[in-house]
Amino acid sequence: MDMNKIIPKVGSAITTVTVFIFAVFRIINYDMGSFFVCLILPIGFIMMTAGLHYECENERKVVANIGLTLATVYSVFIMLVYFSQLTTVKNDQLNEQAAKLLNFGNLGLIFYYDLLGYGMMALSTFFTGLSMKSERKADKWLKALMMIHGVLYFSCTFMPITGMFSKMSSGGDSNGGNLALIAWCVYFLPIGILSFLHFSNKCDNEK
Repeated sequence: MDMNKIIPKVGSAITTVTVFIFAVFRIINYDMGSFFVCLILPIGFIMMTAGLHYECENERKVVANIGLTLATVYSVFIMLVYFSQLTTVKNDQLNEQAAKLLNFGNLGLIFYYDLLGYGMMALSTFFTGLSMKSERKADKWLKALMMIHGVLYFSCTFMPITGMFSKMSSGGDSNGGNLALIAWCVYFLPIGILSFLHFSNKCDNEK
């Protein structure tokens, strides 16, 4: 059994399932469920990215290394963000000032860290996609979707600097943000599915 192919395949499945469940929780507006799912997603994403890193050719190792490193940075940010929501924030262990910074719903500091984390994820998919040598049609689609996803880095990083999320928070409009998250899920689901098919094909070829 080649664990270098099995583990990334499992990671792709975890990524796909968690993104789907996250979308469902956003539709029914169940915050705690979506927060918990976001603790699992980074694990699957790292497993998937590590598999693509492992199989890339030597002349593309630098970009693959960057992709895997950024996946790790993303995971650290996201796990800290959502673990804090499920523990300190959920258990009401914050005073008013701390709540403004750490309660995700207030679109404060912790929300900006979340955006920065997903900006790192976007860069990770860009460099990982760049490292891929795609021969099959499905792999070409996977490569293209991952690299296009990298564009999100700019919005995730620079939009918070404009203060637009502070205006959204004061205006009480959360529907736009929720729709954006669901749209992201719709875009990212094919990446998870195509990655799963990619590693499934690798495993079948070994038999």
